[in-house]
Amino acid sequence: MDKIEKFDELTVFYEQLKTVMAAICVKKGGIAPEEYVGRFFAADVLEMIVSTGLDKSGEYAAEMESVKDLVTPSKKPVHEMTLEEFEKVMNI
Repeated sequence: MDKIEKFDELTVFYEQLKTVMAAICVKKGGIAPEEYVGRFFAADVLEMIVSTGLDKSGEYAAEMESVKDLVTPSKKPVHEMTLEEFEKVMNI
């Protein structure tokens, strides 16, 4: 699979994921999207999309900017994490 195909597949998946996440939020009583735990996974998917470098419109890069604090940090030992990174990993 080339880079363009990967980008296309990821963008289709991400758009479907956003739809499913919205439906889950409604089904769970109308919880706010920013309170839904799946937002961390969605941020990681978005990070993968942006990392391909094929987002020529900048649409996903702009969206990534608004959720960059939700992306899972690179794995590192707990003693090397900042408090913010630790809280994020622990979902606190």
